[in-house]
Amino acid sequence: MQHDASATKRTAKPGRLVYLMGPSGAGKDSLIDAARAELQRLNVHIARRVITRSAEAKGEDAVGVSLEEFQRLSAEGAFALQWQANGLAYGIPVQIDTWLAAGHAVLVNGSRAHLQQARGRYPDLVPVLLRVDHHVLRQRLLDRGRETAQDIEQRLARAQQVRVEEGEVQVLDNSSLLDEAVQRLLGLLREQGVTGLG
Repeated sequence: MQHDASATKRTAKPGRLVYLMGPSGAGKDSLIDAARAELQRLNVHIARRVITRSAEAKGEDAVGVSLEEFQRLSAEGAFALQWQANGLAYGIPVQIDTWLAAGHAVLVNGSRAHLQQARGRYPDLVPVLLRVDHHVLRQRLLDRGRETAQDIEQRLARAQQVRVEEGEVQVLDNSSLLDEAVQRLLGLLREQGVTGLG
């Protein structure tokens, strides 16, 4: 009997959305980069964010656009998720819906303040909060040299204001070695039964 590939696609179990969040400087980009090869080997897709300032995309596999371009894309329905933070606009391409429908797990670099909206669209998402010691966070922000001291203090203040109930999320500490955080991330995703990490 001939195998019907289209039937398999139609009946594929939807994948899980892994919603990674944490304050700026917590190391989300570094963690994604360090885990990228292993996640891809395990068939986990990584979404590229669209951001309204190219400098913010430094160190991240993101697409930098003007505010006008972002607004045009938004009006055309190009984003599955979008939000504003620190004076910037962020978007997650709607392509993730195609990946999820095909049964792939998808990792996105999300926003703590946008978690409830994301959960409304993707009730089965795996929320992962990257937590970092406050002093380590300040030093990382200083080391990356993207902002003024005043900007950094504002980001640190926002990190304290935007809180997520830790009982609602999977907490991952990234205050020490990056390799350890990668292994904790992979272990956490296995525990959560994320597709491809069984």
